[in-house]
Amino acid sequence: MKQIIEFIPIILFFVVYQMDGQQLDVLGISYTIDGIFTATGVLIGATLLQLPLVWLISGELEKRLLWTSAAVIVFGGATLLLRNELFIQWKPSIINWGMAIAFAASQFIGERNLLERVMGSQLSLPAASWARVCWVWVAHFCVVGALNLFVAYQFEESTWVSYKLYSSIGFTLFIMVITVLMISPSLKKGTHPGSVDTEFHP
Repeated sequence: MKQIIEFIPIILFFVVYQMDGQQLDVLGISYTIDGIFTATGVLIGATLLQLPLVWLISGELEKRLLWTSAAVIVFGGATLLLRNELFIQWKPSIINWGMAIAFAASQFIGERNLLERVMGSQLSLPAASWARVCWVWVAHFCVVGALNLFVAYQFEESTWVSYKLYSSIGFTLFIMVITVLMISPSLKKGTHPGSVDTEFHP
């Protein structure tokens, strides 16, 4: 449920963008949807609203979600203030590369990497296995970040908006499947792949 809620802002961003040029009349006030700028405003608003909703459902707000929300506000705000869509287009890459750096650094800082800290209570894996899975996530974040900018700069804006929605869902499912396949042989008795918490997504 929590994962679904986290996708709502992206879905709303996509839906509003598709309404570019349409005029809305609310309480006697007319407003014409202004493409990516209106969509970015909706993205910021939906992101702010999802925070209390996630907290009500799960009783906590993960640092990952807080950092992601902060990035949406900063880069989305820059897009609106400067009327430049490149800021919001760069946001996914900055987040993914930041996650890649954090995951890579955790391999050398402390006794456990980030994945083990998050999933260690559910799984019993050798240190070498945790390291392999973590490096797969590092590679995943690097590739996703690079592909985002490739699409942003090589294709039309509308293509990037569609790519952002479908790639967010697709890459999340992909890394979850890969992770489950890698850790399945070492799952604790009574734990099944569907219960593994792999919530880090682009």
